[in-house]
Amino acid sequence: MWVIFSVIAIITTFINLYLYKAEKDYKLAMAMALSFTALTICADYSYLTLWVQAEDWAALSDVIPGMARAFWFLTIFSILLNIAPIFLERRRNK
Repeated sequence: MWVIFSVIAIITTFINLYLYKAEKDYKLAMAMALSFTALTICADYSYLTLWVQAEDWAALSDVIPGMARAFWFLTIFSILLNIAPIFLERRRNK
């Protein structure tokens, strides 16, 4: 499920940037992209709880350290990419 949410988040991010470039209302796409980014993290966290319930500590110790760094980086990147049109619009209006 987290893969589906992440693909939707990426697609809506590109839609957000396209709508900004086309000078159309991009705010709904921005909200959707950020929402699907959050849903991606929640879905992956839920997936990891299955490993905890199964007490698969080896899988957790292999996956969590790398995923944590990746999720931090990708979430920050998604936020910056999705709010970039707001800052660009403010700069253009000055």
